[in-house]
Parts: sequence; structure tokens; C-alpha cells
Amino acid sequence: MIHHGTTTLGMVCTDGIVLAADTRAIAGGYYIAHKSVRKIEKITDYIGVTIAGGVADAQSVVDSLRYYANMYRLEKGKPIPVKAMARITSNIFFSARFYPYYADILVGGIDEDEGGSVYNIDLLGSLNKEMYHSTGSGSPVAFGILESEYRKDLTTDEAIPIAARAINAAIQRNAGTGDGFNITVISKSGYRELTKEEKEAVLKKIHGTRS
Repeated sequence: MIHHGTTTLGMVCTDGIVLAADTRAIAGGYYIAHKSVRKIEKITDYIGVTIAGGVADAQSVVDSLRYYANMYRLEKGKPIPVKAMARITSNIFFSARFYPYYADILVGGIDEDEGGSVYNIDLLGSLNKEMYHSTGSGSPVAFGILESEYRKDLTTDEAIPIAARAINAAIQRNAGTGDGFNITVISKSGYRELTKEEKEAVLKKIHGTRS
């Protein structure tokens, strides 16, 4: 059984990036298979990915990315650049194009010299660098929020409530999106997932300022 259905997003900020995703997985149409699926995965201390599509396929790709990231660090003695990680992801998808992975992945992170970046890779390996992007069945709804509220001068603290509003809007309007959300911030300080208490505080803030 293929588990799928989701909304994920990534935003580039002045001090890093923000990744966000809901936690629902559906199967066989809109049967809710899981309510607490992790769709944001840590690859290194400075790179993360979001998963949309088939969970099993995406997890296989994530395992490969962690392997390549570890090999790069062992061989080069430094963390793999975000662009290189995105290119490896693209190559993995392209090499499987005749029997494609049923997944769409955002690769995001921060480099010491170049700052934050987000790349979208689709099931055929197409690679696009974005300032903000959303994937999954609820992405049209999330894009509505992102396109109206994203600015290039956003800090990660300012981007967090925008990400929460976008995912929350998709939860309300898309059957494949639901149950909860996770948000990850990647900055020069490293990879950090918002705690349950932080997410609750963000929800109170956005519900208090916008319906």
C-alpha cells in the first residue's frame, strides 16, 4: 500500500531556511493511513529534506542521501554543500526515471559562504532552485499564503508563522493534508525542530492575528 498525500514547504531567509510539513499520510484514495508521519528528515546538521508522495520511496532516497553526505564528509573533511546534495538527489531520481520514485523532495540547508538555499526535485529528477516552494496535494493552498506573505528579507523567526499559516490553510482545505505540522529551522547554529510547546505558541499567535 502506497502512503501519500501531504503539504510541505521551504523558504529561504536572511539567516537560514525554514522547512514545514503536515503529518498525515493517506492511502487508497483518501483513507487516512497515519496521523503522525515525519515528512521532514535531517540529512546533516545543516541540510534537511521534505517528503511528498510515496513515503517508502522517499525514505529510500533519504537513506541514500545520508550515505552520500557521510561519504563526502569522510573524503573531503567538511560538510557537503547544499547544491551538491540537491544535485545528488536529482541524479538519484533521474537514474530511476524508467521506474520512477513516486516522490517529490525539497532539499534545503545553509552553507557557510553562500547562506541558505532550497531546491525542488521532482520524480524525474528535474532540479530547480527556489526562494520558496511547496509540494504535495495541498501545495496550491500553501502557495496562496506564500505568494502573498513571502519577502526576501524575512528572518527565520518571521518566516515560522507564515509557514504555519500555509500548512494550516492546507489542512483546512485539502483532504490529503491534516492532523498536525512540523517546522524545522536550519541556520548557522545547525538543525532545529520546533518543540510541541513552540508549535502551540505559533498556532495561538496565528489564530489570534488571522482567522
